[in-house]
Amino acid sequence: MSTTSTPAAVTQAANERIPEPCVVVIFGASGDLTKRKLLPALYHLEQSGLLPKDFTVVGVARRDLSATFAPDMKDGILKGGGVEAEDPKLAPFMDRVKYFATNFDDDAGFEALKAYLADLDGQFGTKGNRLFYLAVAPEFFADIIARLGKHGMAKPEKGASNWVRVIIEKPFGTDLASARKLNDDVNAVLSEKQIFRIDHYLGKETVQNILVFRFGNGIFEPVWNRNFIDHVEITAAESIGIEGRGPFYEQAGALRDVLQNHVMEVLSFVAMEPPDSFEAAAVRTEKLKVWRAIEPIPVEDTVRGQYGPGKVDGKDVIGYRQEDRVDPESQRETFAAAKLQIENWRWAGVPFYIRAAKRLEKRVTEVTIVFKQPPLHLFKSGGKGSIEPNVISMRIQPDEGISLQFGTKVPGPTTNVAQVNMNFSYAEAFGKSSANGYERLLLDAMLGDATLFAHRDGVEATWALFTPILEAWAATKPDFPNYDAGSWGPQESCDLLAKSGRSWGKL
Repeated sequence: MSTTSTPAAVTQAANERIPEPCVVVIFGASGDLTKRKLLPALYHLEQSGLLPKDFTVVGVARRDLSATFAPDMKDGILKGGGVEAEDPKLAPFMDRVKYFATNFDDDAGFEALKAYLADLDGQFGTKGNRLFYLAVAPEFFADIIARLGKHGMAKPEKGASNWVRVIIEKPFGTDLASARKLNDDVNAVLSEKQIFRIDHYLGKETVQNILVFRFGNGIFEPVWNRNFIDHVEITAAESIGIEGRGPFYEQAGALRDVLQNHVMEVLSFVAMEPPDSFEAAAVRTEKLKVWRAIEPIPVEDTVRGQYGPGKVDGKDVIGYRQEDRVDPESQRETFAAAKLQIENWRWAGVPFYIRAAKRLEKRVTEVTIVFKQPPLHLFKSGGKGSIEPNVISMRIQPDEGISLQFGTKVPGPTTNVAQVNMNFSYAEAFGKSSANGYERLLLDAMLGDATLFAHRDGVEATWALFTPILEAWAATKPDFPNYDAGSWGPQESCDLLAKSGRSWGKL
């Protein structure tokens, strides 16, 4: 599929997106996220000319890594894709990558960090603007923010024009009560305008493209409702296991890790009404309306599962209970699915089926829009029966793109109908990208644009839906494991759709 572009317009738009001078301070910088995602994303912005000239990065962690931090980050940038070792922008960028060691509960360390950042302002001309990124375990969120407030780093100086913003990684709470407490703790120090709750799924081009696909094309929005759509499926499947994260996954599980945040964010883009504008407040308002319109979820409309031993890509793999640092009798789910009903004018009567899991047949995240059949079946599929419904599939990862499935006549003297796909591929249309999804989110945070970030109201709305399910699941003992690694999950997942004569689409 071909595409057209206007380089002058793109350049002008890019110039308008360059932030003010600033320091990006990453707490927990010794972790994998900083090396694999954050520094490569920042350098991709530098390559694109989207970072300010007066800019620096400071990694903060407890260990003294001052001698190895910058070389380690350089290695991550080179392995992050799209960067050559001789890239002329790389050495000047690495000169602006700094490190500061302190414990997160050390008041003296925070005072020293404050002085260090002030020195960097003088050295790099960053004007006191701060973007703090909390790439740490959730138990450190409130303490770090409290100390930023205590030591005068959470607010701009009185009367100054500079800004302070804080990015908080998920998980944001583990249920409704903990999310509310964390919100209260954070809001005691920071205004809501300063808080950027990040969900990296919203940095993916294909997630953002859901809104463009719907609201930027006149042929789709008129049929995007209960009159034409039969049901919607959203799948977030991984073929990998927990990859050594036993203690984390024992506390989280598939519902907390993916369904409550990533999948619900995608669902809101699929289901929301057109906002007044693509500004943060307008988009967040429409997303919140969707979540609040979802009916309480009966536990019988949910499915949980846990993988046992099986085969993935032809290789034998162990079950969840055999994974490192996992309870051999664990009741933690690695598969979670639910049927949701959005009770509003657009979606009344249209079920939304959502699922997220580890160790399924393949890695794929996809939104499937299944349309209703015509009222009269005039044609047969290959002479065998009714043709399949039209389907729009939006592939978020991998092989990002969109396909439209429809029926067409098979050449020949008889009227037989076959299903065909009209495909759009991001890679074919625009070239393969090395971006990892954090580029857009980091840039937006530096610009103060919260459109693609979660608000406390939205976080609490989704937890209000799923906390009763978690409580109901905790009250009963499941029969685990109940699906083989390398399959598409437990039979109960298929039964969830079969109750109404539906089935999961082929991915």
